[in-house]
Amino acid sequence: MDLNLIPRLKHTDSNNFFLLAGPCAIESEEMAMRIAENILKISDKYKIPFIFKGSFKKANRSRIDSFTGIGDQKALEILKKVSEKYDIPTVTDIHQAEDAAMAAKYVDVLQIPAFLVRQTDLVVAAAKTGKVVNLKKGQFMSPESMQHAVQKVIDSGSEKAMITDRGTMFGYQDLIVDFRGIPTMKKYASTVLDVTHSLQQPNQSSGVTGGRPDMIETIAKAGIVNNVDGLFIETHFNPSEAKSDGANMLDLKHLDNLMFKLTEIRKTINQF
Repeated sequence: MDLNLIPRLKHTDSNNFFLLAGPCAIESEEMAMRIAENILKISDKYKIPFIFKGSFKKANRSRIDSFTGIGDQKALEILKKVSEKYDIPTVTDIHQAEDAAMAAKYVDVLQIPAFLVRQTDLVVAAAKTGKVVNLKKGQFMSPESMQHAVQKVIDSGSEKAMITDRGTMFGYQDLIVDFRGIPTMKKYASTVLDVTHSLQQPNQSSGVTGGRPDMIETIAKAGIVNNVDGLFIETHFNPSEAKSDGANMLDLKHLDNLMFKLTEIRKTINQF
């Protein structure tokens, strides 16, 4: 997919990887603005095309008392404010077909969650909005099977699809990244590696998903070496207090150093 199809995306001629980054969920306007401003400074510094990520609601929670959002309309309006204030594109995930048209009024990229990527009506509804569609590979799916999800977007009249790998189930409570899948999925669409969700440890007895944030740099470096087109990283200025997925988030204070290292690796890879 041509990155220039994403409105307001900067540094598309830098030959760098692109970055989808932000908090798991929109918790407040202040937190969204604070995180977006910090990531934007870093992405401009290293000439990384940057899309701000934030879920307007969290529908796939383990427990009924888990945080699901601050209200759909309120969160979507915050995403729009972030986009307008910092002149950057935004992405959010949708869970029902009727979410597509609603969210498309506020964001530039609609993301299909991994658990729902085989839901034809959801994928078609997202494609028909004319927005870029980010298809997250199901933890239960092979890289080859993602060609069919991409084809659904194409058959709905859009060429604006990308794929995001977020790991594959490894037993009941762990995930593993199979880097052999990256060149396979790149045959079908631009391919992103979701670094932080790939390090989740789901299905814990507590009902709260665990994670391995200490492995973020390792997985991200491996993704760049394997020529992934983009990276997806959830980050927060205080992961331990994040209302969703804090166990696998990157502390925002570490993002600059990580982007420096990854950009230097990309420069080396680009020579070959």
